[in-house]
Formats: sequence, structure tokens, C-alpha cells
Amino acid sequence: MKTQITELFGIEHPIIQGGMHYVGFAELAAAVSNAGGLGLITALTQPSPEALAHEIRHCRDMTDKPFGVNLTFLPARNPPDYPGYVRAIIDGGVKIVETAGNNPQKWLPLLKEAGIKVIHKCTSVRHALKAESIGCDAVSVDGFECGGHPGEDDVPNFILLPRAADELSIPFVASGGMADGRSLVAALAMGAGGINMGTRFVATHEAPVHQNVKQAIVAATELDTRLVMRPLRNTERVLNNAGVERLLQKERQLGADIAFSDIADEVGGVYPRVMKDGHLDAGAWSCGMVAGLIHDIPKVGELVKRIMHQAEEIVERRLHAMLSQA
Repeated sequence: MKTQITELFGIEHPIIQGGMHYVGFAELAAAVSNAGGLGLITALTQPSPEALAHEIRHCRDMTDKPFGVNLTFLPARNPPDYPGYVRAIIDGGVKIVETAGNNPQKWLPLLKEAGIKVIHKCTSVRHALKAESIGCDAVSVDGFECGGHPGEDDVPNFILLPRAADELSIPFVASGGMADGRSLVAALAMGAGGINMGTRFVATHEAPVHQNVKQAIVAATELDTRLVMRPLRNTERVLNNAGVERLLQKERQLGADIAFSDIADEVGGVYPRVMKDGHLDAGAWSCGMVAGLIHDIPKVGELVKRIMHQAEEIVERRLHAMLSQA
């Protein structure tokens, strides 16, 4: 299946693994790339640029296929060593970077000079157009269904994707609610060149997270996520748990007067405790509504093969049959 995304990134299947905190390690990225998709290492999960450089080498030892690095630019008072992380990416020979968070314009000249293709995560058409205008090669359009940060506009993908197709000249992928061949065909029909899957790849054999996390996603339904940090305009979609309920109770009690410090116990340093140690109630951790479509924990290669087979069956049998009958 050839699309603008497969051609841009030199991959076999139009499936990208989203950059996820304490999930996007070399093991998962290599597995996705070996399956014909695009795997991503999450840069800020690594404690230093030197650690990221090691993770890139580790990934290269496990795959000779294209893989990328996710680099999220945070509005922090004491930001990470972004020059160091960018240098590690360039020196590591990585040719694909997924940027997220703040505007990546400052870093594009360095990345472009190194021959790196940049795809930026966007939650609205206006942000996608801005990414296009500053020179990003592609964008990931993230609908309201997505795990993590869906923005503040609350526009679902059935509206957001066609709107993006109407406005953008560069390729884009659909993120949020993507889990199977039906998702892929629907995304392509609405103008995307592929799909970005986060939560679905967490529930796979190779995802380097605690089994409790995978089982929680399988057990969840589409009704089991919550939106937190809305009063702070830093909305995050997370899987409901005891820690999330504590956080939401604080939001209800404090209302507009709430500050990040009030919920620090439920959001700060949570991911190592959840993803590594399996303490699911430690606090808020990202999960998409797509959990309602996830019922097993397959190997990555099996999952990608299943998605592509289902997508081909939908196009060749169901849709083609409908057109033939007409």
C-alpha cells in the first residue's frame, strides 16, 4: 500500500507508532519498523542526550529499517537539554523526527540541514497550517479521541481529518481512535496518508511496559478514559483510576483557582511508577478512547499484518463489491 506517507518516510505500511513517555524505547520502535511501519524512540524518556544516543544505537542494532525519534518541546522554566538531544539525533544518523508540544521552528534549520524529515503533532487545522508554513514535511492530526493531549477545541477525527485534507498541501496521518484495518481505511478515505497509533501499540508483546498496563488497556472500554487538567488548559486524556479520581476531586473543589502544584502528586513522576512498576493507581497516565477496540496483546508483527490484511479486505471485497453491484 503506497501513500504519500510511505513514500516520504520510506516505509512499507502507512502505520506510525506514536511517541509515548516510558513506552517509546528501542525495543518497541525496532519491532514496529521491522513490521514495515515507522517506530519512534521517545527522546525525553531518556535522562540525557548521551542516553538517547545509546538508545538510538541500540535500535539500529535491532533493525535496518527506517525509524525515528519523538522530541517534545515543553514550556518549562528549566527545559531539557534540547541542543544536546538534537545533536544526538543528528549524530545518530536518524532521518525522521516527530516533534510535539511547542512550535519547533527554532530547531528546523539544524534538522533540515542534516536531511531529516519532520512530522509535527497538531490538534487543530490552524496548528497544522502553521507547521506547514514553517517547513514541516508532514503533520500528525490528533483528534479529540486521542490519548495524551487532545488540545482544547474538542474536535473529533470525523470532522478534523476532512478539514485538514481541505486545507493542507503536505501529507498528514490520523491519530486518535486508530486501532485496526477499519481505522486505516477510514483515515485514508478522509484524506490522511496513514495512521499514528499510540495506545494500541502499548498493548503489544514488545511494548516494554508492565503487564498490568497492558491488561488494564485490554479490560477498558471506550467509556473508561477521563479528561484531566482542563482548568489549566493543558488537557490530557487518561485512563481512569484511583489517582485520576483524586485529581478530578481536587479540580472540582478548587475550580478556577487550581494550580499545577495542587495536583503534582497525581501527575509528577507518575510514568516510571506506572509503566515500569505496574502501579496503575499512582496517578494520571495517557490512554485513548481506542481502548474500547483493543481486546488482545499480540506481537507487533502480527498486529501490523492483521491491520493491513483487514484494510485490504475492506477495500478489495466490501467496497469493490459495493461498486460492482452499483
